[in-house]
Amino acid sequence: MNPSALTTAEIRERYLRFFEGKGHLRLPSHSTLAPDPTTLFTVAGMQPFKTQFLGGAPRFPGHEGEHRRVTTAQKCVRVGDIENVGRTRRHLSLFEMMGNFSFGDYFKRDAIHWAWEFLTGSEWMGFDKDRMYVTVYKDDDEAFGIWTEEIGLPADHIHRFDADENFWPADAPAKGPNGPCGPCSEIYYDRGPAYGDDSWDDYYRTRESARFLEVWNLVFPQYDRQDGGVLADLPFKNIDTGMGLERVASVVQDVPDFYSNDVFKPLIDRVAELSGQPYQGESSVSHRVIAEHIRSVAMTIADGVVLSNTGRGYVIRKILRRASRHAYLLGLREPVLYTLVPLVVQAMGGAYPELVSEQERVQAAIKAEEARFLGTLEAGIVRLSSLLEKIERGGTLPGEAAFTLYDTFGFPVDLTKEIAEEHGVSVDELGFDQSLKEQQERARAASKYGKSELFGAVAEVLDEVAAEHGATEFVGYDQLDATGRVLAIVAGGEALTRLPAGSRAQVVLSKTPFYAEGGGEVGDRGLLEWPGGAGRVEDTQKTPQGLFLHEVEVLEGSLEVGTSVRAVVAPDRQATERHHTATHLLHAALRAVLGSGVRQAGSLVAPDRLRFDFTHAAALTPEQLREIELLVNRWVSADFPVTYRYLPIDQARAEGAMALFGEKYGDVVRVVSVEGSVQLGDLEVASKELCGGAHVNRTGEIGAFVIVSEEGLAAGVRRIEALAGEAAVRFVRESLERAQQAASLLNATPAQLPERVAQVQASVKDLNHQISDLKTRLTQAQMGGGAGQEVREIGGFKVAVAQLSGVEAGALRGAADTLLERSAADLAVVVSDSSVVVKASKDAVARGASAGKVVSAMAAAGGGKGGGRPDMAQGGLQDAAKALAALEGAL
Repeated sequence: MNPSALTTAEIRERYLRFFEGKGHLRLPSHSTLAPDPTTLFTVAGMQPFKTQFLGGAPRFPGHEGEHRRVTTAQKCVRVGDIENVGRTRRHLSLFEMMGNFSFGDYFKRDAIHWAWEFLTGSEWMGFDKDRMYVTVYKDDDEAFGIWTEEIGLPADHIHRFDADENFWPADAPAKGPNGPCGPCSEIYYDRGPAYGDDSWDDYYRTRESARFLEVWNLVFPQYDRQDGGVLADLPFKNIDTGMGLERVASVVQDVPDFYSNDVFKPLIDRVAELSGQPYQGESSVSHRVIAEHIRSVAMTIADGVVLSNTGRGYVIRKILRRASRHAYLLGLREPVLYTLVPLVVQAMGGAYPELVSEQERVQAAIKAEEARFLGTLEAGIVRLSSLLEKIERGGTLPGEAAFTLYDTFGFPVDLTKEIAEEHGVSVDELGFDQSLKEQQERARAASKYGKSELFGAVAEVLDEVAAEHGATEFVGYDQLDATGRVLAIVAGGEALTRLPAGSRAQVVLSKTPFYAEGGGEVGDRGLLEWPGGAGRVEDTQKTPQGLFLHEVEVLEGSLEVGTSVRAVVAPDRQATERHHTATHLLHAALRAVLGSGVRQAGSLVAPDRLRFDFTHAAALTPEQLREIELLVNRWVSADFPVTYRYLPIDQARAEGAMALFGEKYGDVVRVVSVEGSVQLGDLEVASKELCGGAHVNRTGEIGAFVIVSEEGLAAGVRRIEALAGEAAVRFVRESLERAQQAASLLNATPAQLPERVAQVQASVKDLNHQISDLKTRLTQAQMGGGAGQEVREIGGFKVAVAQLSGVEAGALRGAADTLLERSAADLAVVVSDSSVVVKASKDAVARGASAGKVVSAMAAAGGGKGGGRPDMAQGGLQDAAKALAALEGAL
């Protein structure tokens, strides 16, 4: 890398400063968590501005007036091609998209001229004009004319492509979806013969090149795509352009790919130092995977992602585990990835301050997940062994089975092949690749950016309803009984006009008292009534168009579009309100007791309970839990009013209202306040949050509050479950009754329970010690007497064998150690009535011996299962004699 070249941070700042000079408002990056339900993550620089691109007012929190020109550096996450990351020069899971946007202001001419000025201007990037190339949509003569006649780009430096290559969304004219779309023009830079001998004409044929690198994409949304592929002009035209920061940095710094730039190189150097394995460019896939993935994981966790088995958390956990697999392949057997986070913070923290403030939590989460996954690797060996037991030598492990180990359990396919080879079994790599390809296609389909498919094939129906009638009027804050008209009935991806008795569908009402699921609060349930009919509402959801969808089962009569219905919310809404207000009080109490670093990481508010996830490094002490519970109950007993107001978001924040981490808010927000504070020592604690949920009118309506449990959810994230009102009273009464029953069994009072339980535990512990001692003596007696012991020559190895009785698997491992040491054999095999343990010396392992292979063969013959490492393995048996008989053929 040229040490005098601009750093990635300097390129980012120059870009933003350039467009500020062109009258653009500089806005901070949106979170990597998607701002709308179409994707899990923010996948494009324009995604946070979908409202403005669809004609919404270009107003932004913290900035007065309208701004029709905006520029950002947006952190984006795309995981559809995750398996290619590290293996190619162009795939990244996290990338920075530099964008300049126009909402009905400037269009093609200015966008093209400014891109050219920034890339070629000597005070900006200084690219050689003669090495610049462009693609345009085949019918976009306007863009072609600007490039050739105004910019002066030679015509032979331009290629025209069809809609699959130069239209957004791709193939929109022929395939859709309906909505805003338009041609695009991509800018390429010729990196020269050092990066390939292909030509620009070759690129026209292959559309692939290491030499011609795309650095900019100008998108011109000028059409409204309608049924039949009709492209109608939009009433106002937009500009969505993006410059890939990592790509431009590669050109400016004259490095072969992303992995050699100033952000990645320190990470790769550190991986080489930790592993002792030098970096050797494209062949060092593991170095590259680790360096790339740690950025994605650090950034998304800093933005609020919690590693889990679903949704975003699952995706990021999978990325982290992929990095951990490659660390394992480099010989790293302890958690190390978390130590790379400071390098990410050093490189990117200036532009993304959340990395700095959340560094400690990010490192803790990564370290904990690494430790868990190393255990998963060991467990994967056992799972694989059970599969291999069913396959004869010379057979093949199905590719689907290898992929399940990889995708479900995170077990590396490289290790699968290595272990299978020890058993004389091959892996169906073509089948594995096919399963992987199918999974990737599912991932791409799930992450494809475009019109929301949240409500399936009825999206257009809902669009039409919203366009004709507007959003559903929600009156449920003040009343639980209201009359509304049926605007639509949808089921099975179709719009219906009538729903007969016994049928279920989603029903849209013009007005409703039913709260739609959101902000952690569950959707309301209840009844719909109309002349001659009734239906049960089992759930309520809200669409992006602002329509409320009521999940209805018709109980009698039939429900038709246009019918006026009485909507009645179930009485359990009151219990939900108690739990929701209690959740706010719990949040305030947590921050008072644990500190202002506590942040909400998720919640559930339901009639029967509340669940609150929050960031905190350690388990709460009993004293802390008591203080938190006491604070909430002080609010309850004070019977303060609970009020709400609608305020501009800047005013709400200025007044101290808590905003939930990672949530997106509009210009005007609903602020829920408890009109009174409580004391914690000298500290006065208040509750004021941005919230759209349903609440009690006074804190006294909560009735009672009790914390049921507190536990770790993930590294740096804790979970509290609690109860309010009658649910809390029932829990306390049932707990007292169980304590009384337990005390009676131990001939004690509830107050004496801790002491009596401690006495019982001590007694059990003493008995267990005696039993263990007896087992050890039994094992030693049999080993000392040489019972059933012999040394054989098998497959070129000296094998010591001992058969013991009445000894459990745990004691067998110690016996195998003793036998291996005393016999000076290569392998020690110890068999009991139901178990087998094999240990091999280091020298034997170096000469090709495998304890895992021996145990697999013996366990299979003995009607059991087993496996393990080359130096130690164990398994279960049903027939010890048959297992011993199989020993001869196991080496």
